Amino acid sequence: MKAQEVPQDNNSIYRGQKRAVYATSKDGEYGVVASSGWDVEEEATQQAVAELERLADEAYDACLDGESSPLEFHMYAKRLDLLSLSQATGLFQWRIKRHFKPAIFAKLSDKMLTRYCDVMGISIQELKQLPKRES
Repeated sequence: MKAQEVPQDNNSIYRGQKRAVYATSKDGEYGVVASSGWDVEEEATQQAVAELERLADEAYDACLDGESSPLEFHMYAKRLDLLSLSQATGLFQWRIKRHFKPAIFAKLSDKMLTRYCDVMGISIQELKQLPKRES
C-alpha cells in the first residue's frame, strides 16, 4: 500500500490513538506510517467483541447451571478463546476444555490456577467465582 493510501478513518476502537503500519513511499521504499484506523477493521473488531460477549453470556449461564466452570466464562470475558488461552498458558486445548468441567476445576492446584490468573490478570479468588451479573 502506498503511504498516501493508508486509511485515516478515525477508528473509535483506537480511542484517538494511531497505529503504525508499513507502506511504500513515493520512492518505493517501505516505511512506517501512522494510521487512525479503517472502517472495515473497526466493524470486524466490533463483531468479534460482540461474539466473545455472547459466548461469555452463554458460559455464565452454563456455570450457573453447573455445566461449566467459571474458567470458561473468564476466558471469554477477558476476550480470549480456547486457542489463545492455550497459547498463552502453554496448555493443550483438550486440557483446558477438561478444566471447564466443574468437578475437575474444583480439584485444580493453586499452581495451575495461577497459570490461568497470570494470563487473565485476575486473582485465584476471582477466577473461582462468577462476578455479579449486571442488570
